[in-house]
Amino acid sequence: MFKRVYKKVWVFDVEWIPDPLAGRLLYQLPESMSVQEIFERMWQEGGATEEDPMPYLKTALCRIVSISFVTRYMEENGIEVKLHSIPSIPSETKDVSEAEIIGSFLQVLGKRKPQLVGYNSLSADLKILMQRGVSNGIQAAEFCARPEKPWEGADYFSDYSDWNVDLLRILGGRGKSSPSLNEMAVVSGIPGKMEVDGQQVAGLWLNGELDKIIAYNECDALTTYLLWLRLCYFGGHFTAEEYKEEQERIRVLLQTEGTQPGRTHLQDFLKKWGELQKAIGSDLA
Repeated sequence: MFKRVYKKVWVFDVEWIPDPLAGRLLYQLPESMSVQEIFERMWQEGGATEEDPMPYLKTALCRIVSISFVTRYMEENGIEVKLHSIPSIPSETKDVSEAEIIGSFLQVLGKRKPQLVGYNSLSADLKILMQRGVSNGIQAAEFCARPEKPWEGADYFSDYSDWNVDLLRILGGRGKSSPSLNEMAVVSGIPGKMEVDGQQVAGLWLNGELDKIIAYNECDALTTYLLWLRLCYFGGHFTAEEYKEEQERIRVLLQTEGTQPGRTHLQDFLKKWGELQKAIGSDLA
């Protein structure tokens, strides 16, 4: 369990697809082969079966297409919560530079130095950011900087600090006993998977539907944030009244942002959240 909630918190989620360039180079595929065919070959090399035609690939062989994160800042005049995405909706093209996505996120993260929160982030999201950052030739010196002593500053690479919180590491068990984000969220009265799931991301990208990927990414970031709030309450970092106020901030964000062009998924998320809260019947939900 984490010891404290910092004044700056980023709760993030990353979406990726098989990297067609990596597939072409690694397996020496001809220039005439389509991206769809390259994906199929990469899944085949990754152990595809009839039951699992799109197996989880090594993240170094994948391309990041979207990063979404909820920021929570404690200021003198109160708490401010915002939702961000790189790229943002509406996006102009599916061919957004991966280097720009990763570089923008890590460089601002390194400057702001918030407490970073994710779900399976230590094994997946953070690793792919580093692997693909290296493969794209990005420099993220401020993010990578480590203090000489633990109390002298942010350290995203220490197993003994609260700068990098992985909710799965706290909530998970071994093997099949570890809950997915969707499972842990739904049983807590929080929306999990909506209309899209991770298996559809590659197909959406092939069809040029990046906005749908970003919408899915934003919902996962919101799900992770709400689960983090619940764990904060569980750990005594919020009183019951404070926990309700934190949730209300998200409702206001969803109501406000959901009226913007291309962001009806936030209205759907809010509606689903209300239905699940009613279903579990918790006074705190």
